[in-house]
Amino acid sequence: MKAFRLDDLEAERAANEGAYLQFLRERNMSVGLYALDAGAPDPQQPHKQDEVYFVVSGRASITVGLETTEVARGSVVYVPAGVAHKFHHVSEDLRVLVVFSPPEA
Repeated sequence: MKAFRLDDLEAERAANEGAYLQFLRERNMSVGLYALDAGAPDPQQPHKQDEVYFVVSGRASITVGLETTEVARGSVVYVPAGVAHKFHHVSEDLRVLVVFSPPEA
């Protein structure tokens, strides 16, 4: 078993001064914590993997392909591989668990 505490992951991510911290990598998936502060742009490009976002905290909008929706704590969004997507209008610091399948390269 592998178990993680969100507070510990956030501290590690912040210490590394990056927006993304991959904390689990297995044969069929990887999981990370993604952070965007209020007002920050999202520099993501389409990925070669399917993704699932689970919003842990914060508030923003996300556009996936041509569809846009608002997200907040508890929101879950699926993004198919290769589809353009971005968080925007980040009105509260956003913290998101990201599952990539297969694992992110």
